[in-house]
Amino acid sequence: MYKVLIVEDDPMVAMINEQYVCRNKSFLVQKTCRNGQEALEYLESQNTESNGDSSIDLVIMDVFMPLMNGIETLKKIREKKLDCEVIMVTAANDPSTLEEAMHLGVIDFLIKPFAYERFQVALEKYIAKELAFRDANKTIDQSYVDSLISSPVSYHSQNDELPKGIQKKTLDLITDYLKEKKGWVSGDQISEDVGLSSVTVRHYMSYLTETKVVNVEINYETGGRPSMLYRKS
Repeated sequence: MYKVLIVEDDPMVAMINEQYVCRNKSFLVQKTCRNGQEALEYLESQNTESNGDSSIDLVIMDVFMPLMNGIETLKKIREKKLDCEVIMVTAANDPSTLEEAMHLGVIDFLIKPFAYERFQVALEKYIAKELAFRDANKTIDQSYVDSLISSPVSYHSQNDELPKGIQKKTLDLITDYLKEKKGWVSGDQISEDVGLSSVTVRHYMSYLTETKVVNVEINYETGGRPSMLYRKS
């Protein structure tokens, strides 16, 4: 099981990230920190106690935080050669932040608000990388390198062939429904109005979010678990 450190100053977002991580049985949230300085101190303490082998495998970290922001923390992690990978989860949507994060070797970069399904894609990217490097005796070729570097998330335009599991008739049904809606709508409401299962709707909304056909935001005012709201772009 992969051990995760969440670094997020917003308690509500930290809770959501932890819930999302815990729904993947391959991961365990070991600790949550409120800022980069606290996270760095924790990673260094774990690194010292385990004689150079950090107990944290993956850090899921915000950019905008007090004391030490995510980019500064990521730089320190690389400088100190702490053995962990990083996924950035942030509201920062400027190209310079993304470029710097990529130069520092993040596994993925998620812009808030994001869909649960997209979060899981980021976790799967981490697993794929770990498994790819696990076999030290493996001989690599170009196809192996390409499969490792390329993103598993495919983006398709209206004229491209649809990915496996996405049917045009169902896709048109959902997009036509969203065109008629003037505001935000939940996945449960879409499911009820168009007559599709909630699982199917989540699958299609994930695809539409990835292809920028719809916008998504997180509704925290549900009285229980936060839900995703969607609107046609």
